[in-house]
Amino acid sequence: MSRAPAPHGRTGRPPLTSRAQILVAARALIDRDGWEKLTIRRLAAELGVGATTLYHHIRSKDELLLLLVDHHIRQAGRPRLPDDPRERVVTAALAMRDALRAWPWAAEVLSADGFVGLLDEPAMWMVEAIVAGARDHGCTHEQSVDLFRSVWYLTVGEVLVRARSARRQDEGLPFARRDDLDPAQVPHLADIGVDWAPLAARDIYPRTLATLVDALLARAPEEDARAL
Repeated sequence: MSRAPAPHGRTGRPPLTSRAQILVAARALIDRDGWEKLTIRRLAAELGVGATTLYHHIRSKDELLLLLVDHHIRQAGRPRLPDDPRERVVTAALAMRDALRAWPWAAEVLSADGFVGLLDEPAMWMVEAIVAGARDHGCTHEQSVDLFRSVWYLTVGEVLVRARSARRQDEGLPFARRDDLDPAQVPHLADIGVDWAPLAARDIYPRTLATLVDALLARAPEEDARAL
């Protein structure tokens, strides 16, 4: 997908709406109705302009979504990255989780391999920090990409599951609880029983992230040694 500015077409009356106004209106529409219901026609109606006016600034819904993600990441807090490579990876990943948690729909839009190639460079800083940390630790290109993808899958899964759980609660659908499990069939699940809900509600992402990063970084020199 090309990220070059959309052409302005024929000369004549200039667009009545700025790109900044479009992004604000699109974000409001998404926050209200969800990103799946965002269309150029609906957005134009929200702004009180014709759809052709929006096409002076954006080519498609896909481009608009990426512009929104870029803008959101730029606005998110950017922590000071530690010098230590391992700590840099963890810090950047935590910032990535927090940015997506603040706007979970962005995780859905980006939940496919190859999204990095669609973002603007300034919006790639979290990915760059994680890969740079892996490289500075001694990882190869392959190992660095593997580390990022593993961290990304963990992060997206955490964000989307939490967001979906929160929506279900807002819709009046409580966390499913089972106190009638047969110990003869599933003894360990029966023993946990209704305690599953409060246990699952705990935020174990930072601990899980640290364990995952440590394991992947530890494998780098081992794999290099086996390759010799």
